[in-house]
Amino acid sequence: MRNLADETPVVVWFRQDLRLADNPALNAAAELGSPVLPVYLLDETSAGNFAMGGASRWWLHRSLHALNESLDGGLVFLKGDAREILLRLVEKTGATAVYWNRCYEPWRVGQDTAIKSALDKAEFAVRSFNASLLFEPEDVRKPDGTPYKVFTPFYRKACLGSAKSPRKPLERPADLAIYECQVGEELSKLGLLPATPWYEDMAAQWQPGEAGAAERLQKFLDAGINNYKEGRNRPDLDNVSRLSPHLHFGEVSPNQVWYAAKDHGSDNSEDLEHFLSELGWREFSYNLLVNFPGLPTDNLQDKFDEFPWRDDAELLERWQQGRTGIPIVDAGMRELWRSGYMHNRVRMIVASFLVKNLLLDWRLGAAWFWDTLCDADLANNSASWQWVAGCGADAAPYFRIFNPVLQGRKFDPDGVYVRNFVPELDSMPDKYLHNPWEAPTAVLEEAGVALGDDYPYPVVDLKESRERALAAFSGL
Repeated sequence: MRNLADETPVVVWFRQDLRLADNPALNAAAELGSPVLPVYLLDETSAGNFAMGGASRWWLHRSLHALNESLDGGLVFLKGDAREILLRLVEKTGATAVYWNRCYEPWRVGQDTAIKSALDKAEFAVRSFNASLLFEPEDVRKPDGTPYKVFTPFYRKACLGSAKSPRKPLERPADLAIYECQVGEELSKLGLLPATPWYEDMAAQWQPGEAGAAERLQKFLDAGINNYKEGRNRPDLDNVSRLSPHLHFGEVSPNQVWYAAKDHGSDNSEDLEHFLSELGWREFSYNLLVNFPGLPTDNLQDKFDEFPWRDDAELLERWQQGRTGIPIVDAGMRELWRSGYMHNRVRMIVASFLVKNLLLDWRLGAAWFWDTLCDADLANNSASWQWVAGCGADAAPYFRIFNPVLQGRKFDPDGVYVRNFVPELDSMPDKYLHNPWEAPTAVLEEAGVALGDDYPYPVVDLKESRERALAAFSGL
């Protein structure tokens, strides 16, 4: 790359698009022939209650470091109100235009509108692009113009029946001129990392950044996509892509994933179709967030506004810490704390347990996931929690209550997952691994497990708590 300081730059505002390949805003700016001023702005005030959680901040720090290296150290880091800073930046540098890729969180949509208006008024050129979705939400609607609330017809219209295929990925700009200017601060000054390095276990498991995303995608296509349809439900197997944090931060685009998967294929076409449908669920979640901006906080089915949620801080803490006495639930919550990630099948199990067996508000679970997941994504997190709770779009019926013992036996039949994250049960025989409270005393003694000491008794009786949940729902 060449570095220029004597020409008028075009500002490229990076956000959830931390990559150089298939970056429409960056490509469009590079095509102008002017030097590019790449900028990352950390605006936590405007995010309000949806400022990033701890795991996301760690990931972002690492991803920005990788992007800056790809830009030969030319990425400008700024912190504060995005509208004020961008206006000052273009005035100081003499930039002629500001390009960015669109985000879809409600607070960002409002912010983008205000920034575009201010830049237009100051006579700066502004262009925005779609870099994070296969299709713009406004382009996928029912024949009557209303948004879809059911996944299957949405997916058929958007990804299967559309006359327009997803945009083909763009190549990385071949000749990118980086504008040099004496603004910004060191990445460390953004304060994304905590003083205590609690993230060391997590850091050993992930490689944030564009190169890490490409490596993760290739590994999945080579070894994971075969048997995806069935294997994706097994937390003890390596049949999931683990691309979600890379997709959220835009280190890889859904377009790149879509075409890479289709070009690679699999031994079973159903495996490929199921994987592509997961990208479709991501699109559906964003469709819901855009059309129903209250999705992160408001029940889509308003009858749930009267649901009698319990207020029990101790139960919530036991769930958060993986001390519920239900092995598959505790394994999931400990995986989350250790890795910043949780297998999708287990996410459904732990969410169902919180909402239905503990009768705790789904928003409490969504908030915990928001703080602890590396892939914390407002659209996916909100839509998925509402789906499990039964109050969202195309939601699972409230009376569908997962039995975590049966789920554990079905999807972790050899106990590999539970034993990995709940090592105090390592010596329990498979027959009682997922329900140790039902094991005879002799079995517990032989396994060296003292319930109440080594491992807790269940915080609730599964049968009784299920009946209580159904009674609460019947009262709506």
